[in-house]
Amino acid sequence: MNTIDDFIDLVGEQIGLPVTLADAERPLDQVPGWDSLHLISLLSIMERRTGRPVSLPTVLEAGTLGEIYRLASARDTA
Repeated sequence: MNTIDDFIDLVGEQIGLPVTLADAERPLDQVPGWDSLHLISLLSIMERRTGRPVSLPTVLEAGTLGEIYRLASARDTA
């Protein structure tokens, strides 16, 4: 998961949502098919992929997939 494109592919492949790069900056409640259970699944997948913990309280403040990606990609996410 080195780029936002990789992240969007991960969401599509692992979560099963047909998202595009255009959806990355769309508010989560406007992403087709998104619900809060997807966030929990996505956090688990990202932690496995990066080998680092991702702070749930921090990510809960994210309003877009792009923000989630940036938070998960940051060096200090715990």
